[in-house]
Amino acid sequence: MSGTEVVVIDSGGANLASLGHALDRLDAKSVISSDPSVIARAQRVILPGVGNASAIMHRLVSLELVSVIRALRCPVLGICLGMQILFQHSAEGDTPTLGIIAGDIHAITPRPEVTVPHMGWNTLHIVQGDPLLQGFSADGWFYFVHGYHARADAPSTLATVTHGGEMAAVVRQDNFYGVQFHPERSARSGAQLLRNFLDLPCN
Repeated sequence: MSGTEVVVIDSGGANLASLGHALDRLDAKSVISSDPSVIARAQRVILPGVGNASAIMHRLVSLELVSVIRALRCPVLGICLGMQILFQHSAEGDTPTLGIIAGDIHAITPRPEVTVPHMGWNTLHIVQGDPLLQGFSADGWFYFVHGYHARADAPSTLATVTHGGEMAAVVRQDNFYGVQFHPERSARSGAQLLRNFLDLPCN
């Protein structure tokens, strides 16, 4: 894992610095870039996201990165909004997204017992084993901040989280992974997940 090269896509989010620090603590060699050629050659790619779906998709389109991301064959990790735009469509701004993972992103419906956004620490329920989730148990805590979600019953779902109901928390389609939480803000559990991502084999 030491010295693993990771390209973090400059998607305009505010979490780029904290994500870089988290990777530095794992001795990964990370670079933040919006250069299509740098991203296309990467050993691993992280797609972070903070903000809204329409803004991040507008940025990716303007940077001519949509086809580049879709063509990646290395391990790719979408974080929070970065996970959501891996799907086909987001209800946030009625936005067509990357279309890599089948399914849509829906708004969390507020109810007396359900706050929106979903913000705070939660555990995961693992529904499919995967190398990304190696070493996790039911007592691992992760930090969530989101108002939209993917359905828990999607075929791509590896783990769920409960907030008024079950929602997808970790997803996978081939070499594309997504996590709804912020691993860079999830202390020991988040560090373990990033470590697992760095250990994934490159194709």
